[in-house]
Amino acid sequence: MKNVLISIIVSIAIAASGYFVGQTMYNAKVAINTAEVKGLSERTVKADLVNWRLNFKVASNRKEDLPNLYSDAEKIQKEIIALLLQSGLQKEEINVGVINYIPIAFRDRDQKLVDQQHQLSNNIEVQTKKVALISSVRSSINKLIAKGIDINNFEPEYRFTSLNDIKPDMLKEATQNARIAANEFAQNAGVKVGSIRSARQGNFLIRDIGESYSDTKKIDKYVRVVTTITFYLTE
Repeated sequence: MKNVLISIIVSIAIAASGYFVGQTMYNAKVAINTAEVKGLSERTVKADLVNWRLNFKVASNRKEDLPNLYSDAEKIQKEIIALLLQSGLQKEEINVGVINYIPIAFRDRDQKLVDQQHQLSNNIEVQTKKVALISSVRSSINKLIAKGIDINNFEPEYRFTSLNDIKPDMLKEATQNARIAANEFAQNAGVKVGSIRSARQGNFLIRDIGESYSDTKKIDKYVRVVTTITFYLTE
């Protein structure tokens, strides 16, 4: 009788143990039920910094003209800088390079010198936050071409440098949108969305509006970020 009682107790213990193990496994299975969703945030912004370069040159086919060429180059350089300052730019926003001498030789098939050119050129670079000003300044510079000055007026590069200022709000919005997507999934599955299990932030993408690749051609920019978030699902 004693042995029978012991056997019954052991059987009950094993059964109870099996129940609790099974319940633990069930709870664990519920706990790892998750939903991975993506959240999107977009902004339209304007460039807040512009880099712009122009180049001018003077030339002659006689080397003995170099002194006069150098004098002409200095005059043109001063005229350009004066025009930039008159247009509203500041001295600290203008970087003037060094006048460079470039000799060019033209030879025939027999390597015999048939002509030559002696050039003096210089670059003037502008970096400013006065983004809206550059368009009118470039138009003013182009008027010097009518005076016979050889100028290359390069395309400005418009940049957005204040990404850190909008990052927090965009990440918050992307997270909220991810939770909305998770809630829709959970509702269809008859479960509820719990806390975040993991989150991955995608790269912030900056593009010129209407462009697929460029991010420096236009003042108006498009900023985009996608976050990937895994939520726990509970019954």
